[in-house]
Amino acid sequence: MTNKSLNIKNSIKHQRVTADQVAEAAGVSQSAVSRVYTPGASVSQKVKDKVKKAAKELGYRPNMLARSLITGQSRLIGLVVAHLENLFYAEVIEKLSHALQSHGYHLLIFMAMNDKESTLKVVDELLDYQVDGIITASLSLSSDLTDRCHAESIPVIMLNRLQDDDRLSGVSSDNFVGGRKVADFFVKGNHKRIAHISGWTGSSTQRDREAGFILGLQESGQQLFAKAVGNYDRETAKQATIELFANKTETNRPDAVFVANDFMAFAVIDTLRYELGLKVPEDVSVVGYDDVAAASWESYSLTTVSQPAQRMADEVVSTLLEKIAAPDSPPRRISIDGPLIIRKSAKTPSII
Repeated sequence: MTNKSLNIKNSIKHQRVTADQVAEAAGVSQSAVSRVYTPGASVSQKVKDKVKKAAKELGYRPNMLARSLITGQSRLIGLVVAHLENLFYAEVIEKLSHALQSHGYHLLIFMAMNDKESTLKVVDELLDYQVDGIITASLSLSSDLTDRCHAESIPVIMLNRLQDDDRLSGVSSDNFVGGRKVADFFVKGNHKRIAHISGWTGSSTQRDREAGFILGLQESGQQLFAKAVGNYDRETAKQATIELFANKTETNRPDAVFVANDFMAFAVIDTLRYELGLKVPEDVSVVGYDDVAAASWESYSLTTVSQPAQRMADEVVSTLLEKIAAPDSPPRRISIDGPLIIRKSAKTPSII
């Protein structure tokens, strides 16, 4: 520790160290200290090293809340999410956090139920935190919530959900094309009794996956054999599986099932194997959607449509930061195609 730093530290025992004191110890201006702790600000490496050294010796921490009052930016992005038990969101939130941190922003995560009252309460709380932007993950926004954020000049972007409101940006996988790929895969695998276990029927994600799936079947001269609702919930997906398969003969039960996400597909496979005594894929083929890490585990080896989580996170961040920097920039609605990842939970066609 330098003598100057030691003298300053001795004089301010039990007090919070200020930027002025760091500047004095480092022999630079207070504005130079401020630039060192401002993401993207221009400052030489020599000055940065001197300031960081003095700050470490004095135990200085920049007051980000005070800085936000001065700059008008909190550097906080609010994330509202409904389904953290879905491993896809754990993965994409990690990627979002890293991408935002590289631009000097941090995530403030709030949980909400997928209903208007719960989402309204959470958005109100986020606005109280003076967030610079809001990301909603697999949640629908009512028009009055959109109006509220628009009036507060807080940009909102939807992740894994698209809405018809032309004020809202959104990033999603191409769910319609993904559903169509599953139908084509099943038909080419010579399946004849093809079923669907859906997610929450009020979501655009579910709507588009199912629409693409059904159209793909129809284009091949088939119809959906059976459907049950899983609501993106493990226990509900289990009951849906029992509804479709229990007490059915080989000729009147599905020989293939498209499950609206991997989280439910794991429950479906477990129920088929361990409660109903059916073999996957010998008795029934199962295909999911998301391609979370557990899908590649040998116990599941799930064939699934991959959501490109990294690219989705990057598009969300770039769109949001563009809107923060240029509030009048037009909304962006981005659908990203993802491949069908073929593993062992479904019979593989000889020609794909």
